[in-house]
Amino acid sequence: MSSATPNPSDLYDVINRRRDVRSEFTGGPVPDDVLHRVLTAAHRAPSVGLSQPWDFVLVRSEATRRAFKEHVLAERSVFAADLTGERADTFSRIKVEGIVESSLGVVVTYDAERGSPQVLGRHAIADAGLYSVCLSIQNLWLSATAEGLGVGWVSFYREEFLRRLLDIPGGVRPVAWLCLGPVRELATAPDLERHGWRRRLPLEDVVHYETYQRGHVR
Repeated sequence: MSSATPNPSDLYDVINRRRDVRSEFTGGPVPDDVLHRVLTAAHRAPSVGLSQPWDFVLVRSEATRRAFKEHVLAERSVFAADLTGERADTFSRIKVEGIVESSLGVVVTYDAERGSPQVLGRHAIADAGLYSVCLSIQNLWLSATAEGLGVGWVSFYREEFLRRLLDIPGGVRPVAWLCLGPVRELATAPDLERHGWRRRLPLEDVVHYETYQRGHVR
């Protein structure tokens, strides 16, 4: 029994369509089977020493999400206070979260003790476990995009606040609050590009040959 040959263009299409969603959430429900597939994809990510140091906290409570949003807005104000001129004006137009507009929050955590004390491959790179969690997040994000869902990574928060809000143990680090849910559409370009905050660098500007100091030419 043969299986169909995978089409690489399908993967590249998902990668190119992936966006950090803020304003496009509909608030509609995420079917249980779809959520299970997305979380399974996240859990299938590679991890250093097969430690699987991630956990996923699903947050649907409106009260919890509103409390988190208020904290995020306060941190946004802290960041905005250091901006002046054109930068301040540009940032004022950028939405930084979709916490209550999305269907649910998925908080991804990192447990450095998972698989300890001998985590194969982590002895020389202490952050390898954290990198593993980021791979899990990317798996979640791409699979959600393939399912027609949007994801938004909220980064304007203090870890200790989120730890208290969700009763996360002291030895476990909250890495990401991901807003997840159906969207009206996915923007053709990232928000920060559309608003003029930053532009994507050309690939040629970040590829080096043999050594970093050799620059970007063969």
